[in-house]
Amino acid sequence: MRCVHSREAIVLSRGARWVAAAMTAVCLVLLQGAGAPNGGLLFARPLQPDAAEAVVPGRVGTWNICNPCGSGNDFGRATEIATYAPQLIALQEACVRDVERIRRYLEEVYGLTYRVEYGTVLRNWNRCGGLPWRPGGYGQAILSAAPMTDRVSVEYPVGGSEDRGYLAVTTLVDGRPVRVFNTHLAERRQGEVRAGQIEVLAAEVARHDRAIVLGDFNAVPHAPELATMWALAPGTDHGCRPSTTDADADADAGADADACTTTTDWDSTFDYVFLRGTTPGTDHVRPSPYSDHHLLYTDLNRGRGVSGRR
Repeated sequence: MRCVHSREAIVLSRGARWVAAAMTAVCLVLLQGAGAPNGGLLFARPLQPDAAEAVVPGRVGTWNICNPCGSGNDFGRATEIATYAPQLIALQEACVRDVERIRRYLEEVYGLTYRVEYGTVLRNWNRCGGLPWRPGGYGQAILSAAPMTDRVSVEYPVGGSEDRGYLAVTTLVDGRPVRVFNTHLAERRQGEVRAGQIEVLAAEVARHDRAIVLGDFNAVPHAPELATMWALAPGTDHGCRPSTTDADADADAGADADACTTTTDWDSTFDYVFLRGTTPGTDHVRPSPYSDHHLLYTDLNRGRGVSGRR
């Protein structure tokens, strides 16, 4: 059997993509031997029939890929990303080695080429493996089909129970330059810490006329610390808005929560796409067996007739 690795050699027609994926999976297992991910590439799920056939212009996504959520999930994560093929996706709780494998599978199996930038906030052997004196990097990552420039990685002055930060790059989304932010805020019971983190983030977002802010905010939409973000860069879930006045905040909290699409396995809305000076989109939330957070993506340019799952 001949192992195929070049992007040009992979047949991209919908009916043949799973055959190519399966053959490449067999090759990777044979080539990697004991180093192959646990769980096995041979049992990776095929792309769904209505999966996007190529990177979708104007589609941006965010996904907390969960660490730890068991080992050997990188091929499955790549399959999830390939199904929706966003032009740009922000990943949280990401280990550098995991992201490198995800990128390789996306290109070698599915013919999707992404660039990557990292916002490492920890070097942790327990989370990301590696040698005890050379642990793997952990934090944020941005995968983009278009080149990225002006990378900035910032660690928040107060991280809460774990170091947290944001990663920012400039890139083209649907052919237009935009500043993109990827963040992961302090854990859910640390609202005061998140408020301080959002102040740091919002001050930088406000410097840009066009910005996309993606990430896991660990806060429900009506949480007071999110008010600054809602005012600066409205979210893309059109049925989900915080209360408009302090007087009705308590009364409306439950209604707001009911109107929001949940993004976690425990039925909370923690993940967001906030837009500043950018055409509004429509959210699509896709649960995944590979994380306790759902993959969230938005099509910013709905008038172009993009293909892919709805």
